[in-house]
Amino acid sequence: MAATLRDFLFELEAAGELHRIRRPVSPRLEIAEIADRHAKVLAPTPSANAVAFDPGHAGGGGRALLFESVEGCDLPLAINVFGSYRRTEMALGVAGTGGFGAVASRLASLTKPEPPRSLGAMIGKGRELLPLLRTPPRRVRQGVCQEVVRRTERGEVDLRRLPLIQCWPLDGDPTAVGYPMSAEAAGTAGGEGRYVTFAGMHTIHARDARENKPASHNIGMYRAQLVGPTQLVMHWHVHHDGAAHWRSWQAAKMPMPIAICFGGESVLPYAATAPLPPGISELLMAGFLNGRGIPLVRAKTVPLWVPANSEVVIEGFVRTDAGPIGFDPRRDPDGLGPGAAFEGPFGDHTGYYSLPDRYPLVDVTAVTHRRDAIFPATIVGRPPQEDYYLGKATERIFLPLLKTLIPDIEDYHLPMFGCFHNCAFIAIDKAYPLQARRVMHAVWGAGQMAWTKMIVVVDGDVNVHDEAAVLRAMFTHCHFGRDVEIVNGPLDILDHAAPRLGAGHKIGFDATRRMTGEEVGGYDLTPPPPADREAVTRRLEPLAGHDAIDRITVPAVGGGRVVFASVRKTAAGQGAAAIDRIFAATDTGADFVVAVDEDADVGDWSDTFFHLCANADPGRDLHRRGARLGIDATRKLPGDERNGQPVRDYPPIIQMTETVRERVEMHRGEFGL
Repeated sequence: MAATLRDFLFELEAAGELHRIRRPVSPRLEIAEIADRHAKVLAPTPSANAVAFDPGHAGGGGRALLFESVEGCDLPLAINVFGSYRRTEMALGVAGTGGFGAVASRLASLTKPEPPRSLGAMIGKGRELLPLLRTPPRRVRQGVCQEVVRRTERGEVDLRRLPLIQCWPLDGDPTAVGYPMSAEAAGTAGGEGRYVTFAGMHTIHARDARENKPASHNIGMYRAQLVGPTQLVMHWHVHHDGAAHWRSWQAAKMPMPIAICFGGESVLPYAATAPLPPGISELLMAGFLNGRGIPLVRAKTVPLWVPANSEVVIEGFVRTDAGPIGFDPRRDPDGLGPGAAFEGPFGDHTGYYSLPDRYPLVDVTAVTHRRDAIFPATIVGRPPQEDYYLGKATERIFLPLLKTLIPDIEDYHLPMFGCFHNCAFIAIDKAYPLQARRVMHAVWGAGQMAWTKMIVVVDGDVNVHDEAAVLRAMFTHCHFGRDVEIVNGPLDILDHAAPRLGAGHKIGFDATRRMTGEEVGGYDLTPPPPADREAVTRRLEPLAGHDAIDRITVPAVGGGRVVFASVRKTAAGQGAAAIDRIFAATDTGADFVVAVDEDADVGDWSDTFFHLCANADPGRDLHRRGARLGIDATRKLPGDERNGQPVRDYPPIIQMTETVRERVEMHRGEFGL
């Protein structure tokens, strides 16, 4: 572990994991394009530990980047710092000691302790618990994060001089995604689509306003859009702790203090994203990972304590007179109202833009920083990006906790195409009928796993980290009239396919071997018949190029039972019509048909499943024909409503402009590409 971001960058450079870029670059799109390219290539040193749980991506991530000259800004910028398994392991201090599994083992010993059986074992257990005594944060009088103090009241703050980046071309422009509200009317034009993307947001509950050591001290990692020299606009999801704290201050009719902290100990970014149980502080987790408590110093203008080793701290108050999310200028004639801006759009980790909405403003009161500060940022987009490796760290580190909560689970895997919330593969030691469905429902009630849209459960002898093996099990064992579970429940608010904001349907596939007692839906235990892939392909070939069907593939992983079709969609109903034509053209096989838009590569099952998870709602877009299942995963248009489920706006998929690509390409050598 490193005590500061600067120390960690030195460590990365010594290991050959850092590339310095001295050429001046723009914070608008250029940095993001360079970082995105690095994220998509091999890292200097792959992680030997990651091969076991992510064999396809263990060596990815390129290098960390240090931009020494950012146009119009006063500080250098570091990005892609956590963008590989090895660098994330180095940040947590476990690169040479078992990787994330070493952290998981330490957590497991604390969450599921065994009684000592001898005096020696008791002493050993005491030594094991000693680190907990050193993990609480400790308060200090001074911190390097306050070597320079700039106050708004003295006219010293200009957030535009910080290297906040614009990640994607449509960021911050509501009109670009179809809204009749300009950035000027949205209140965000002054920020030019630039965002805080990699900072710990420190907040407390209003009930702790007068507490010396507030128990509710929380760190979340959210985004914040630049509005102007002294204002940001927050973005958090309704279920986040920061949003809950904001509601408590709103009830108290007081603005909420916030400290936005960049850098610090190398364990802090992971701790801020960890899905901790209620009442467990991220600072405690950071101290546990760090081996000693995180030093905190009192903020200058807000009643909060901040990590003393931060590079930069933005202090301020979040307005609580803002209205709720769900604002749409096309339907809300009263306008935004006070205390808010129309935040977004923003190219998100889903691979699509999250659409704009009303969120509260932050009135900045001070910016403090160390004299030689380095500003951290990340690009958010379709994985792999930095958040992919942090998320997979959570998958491994919290496996023991998940198994304690749901003992049936042997292992699980969050495939890259699912962008974390959209898909989970789960292996169980099956012992009784319908156990897989019990596990599905348990997962759908387990913390942040509750947002999982699609679950595939397999037997324990299937390697869940071999994605093709999981799909083979699914297409071998699943009878699609019998072995599919659909439920209604909360979803990530970034799920644009959900019929309602943050609410929709989830689907589970029981891909375990059948046993007596699993006769469901009037179907017996007869396994699904095998299909002749070549025969299915011959029957479907004539459909391609006609009636909006662009291309049809019968992937080997499905053995003839699975068909993917890309659709040149220009009108509602064309995705469903493509599914109907495929069913009509085949009397055997083609039991699982997925229709996607023509920008999906139906020759790549992973890309097809990315579009499937992103663009389909199981309660609206499933088409059943007895034991056959079709899923319309095309972008929905007005008129695609089904089963009483509405259609909301579908955002554009994120992609960089050709102009920016060409500018970067001209200097690719200097950028380490």
